[in-house]
Amino acid sequence: MKLSYSLKAADIAEILGATCIGSPDTPVNGLNEIHKVTEGDVTFVDYHKYYDRALTSPATLILINAEVPCPEGKALIVTDDPFREYNKLVRHFYPVEVKPAGQYYASPEAIIGEGTVIRNGVFIDDNVRIGNNCIIHPNVVIYKGSIIGDNVIIHANTTIGADAFYYKKRPSGYDKLLSCGRVIIENNVEIGANCTIDKGVSGDTILGEGTKLDNHVHVGHGVETGKNCLFAAQVGIGGKTIIEDEVTLWGQVGVQKDIRIGRGAVVLAQSGVSKSIKGNRVYFGSPAGDAKKHYKELSSLRMLPMLLEKLNFRPADEE
Repeated sequence: MKLSYSLKAADIAEILGATCIGSPDTPVNGLNEIHKVTEGDVTFVDYHKYYDRALTSPATLILINAEVPCPEGKALIVTDDPFREYNKLVRHFYPVEVKPAGQYYASPEAIIGEGTVIRNGVFIDDNVRIGNNCIIHPNVVIYKGSIIGDNVIIHANTTIGADAFYYKKRPSGYDKLLSCGRVIIENNVEIGANCTIDKGVSGDTILGEGTKLDNHVHVGHGVETGKNCLFAAQVGIGGKTIIEDEVTLWGQVGVQKDIRIGRGAVVLAQSGVSKSIKGNRVYFGSPAGDAKKHYKELSSLRMLPMLLEKLNFRPADEE
């Protein structure tokens, strides 16, 4: 992000109420993440692995959480939380204006809390309860009986509470089991654009407090997530799965129905979780297994042609 006018490092320090180390007159004309920085940018670093990358980058002002020598021609602001301070700058230079409520439909039976903003094209069905200070972006559909807590953000075109994908196969075709459950979204959840959260067949689908969903995430009927889970784009979770607190599912992870994922588990992108897995481990592959072990196996497979050549091995059809 480029600023509309140029500042000095000392000006940024004043905005943050902080002390500038190094060259206070260093020009600042933009804000950027470490992998996007250009000359004149402010960036932040809060992990020692990336200190050198930040300090040697084109950025002229670095927000950092360690006292290190300041490179010549640059300036530093040392803070316990560079991420937080960077967000302050973004809010200062790029304030997000919450537009007034738009034209939407809400059932007379729906309850909408104070400070909640509903944007154009939103549909809110019977017996829906929405808490305080939520933002519901355009064209969101919230089906009957859904309950949404406080400080929830739901981005455009998401559907909350569609029917469960549950059928009985008969000679004449598929017979649908009717859904009468709900979706419950707890406080401080954020749901990206184009997500689908199905209601329970007879119980509830629950997104735990603080959980964050990227765009294009599907949560099946009766799924229950714990607190502070993180699901990246195109994750799909089968019905009745239990996901404990602080689980991370990276992009395009597919999760089988009716299993449990333990607290703190991390599943890497494009993995398939076909059975219950324990917490506090990193998983990869399809079926998902221990990530380190899986990478070792892949490395061994890459070496196989060379080993076979050394052994002068020839397949039977080549003899």
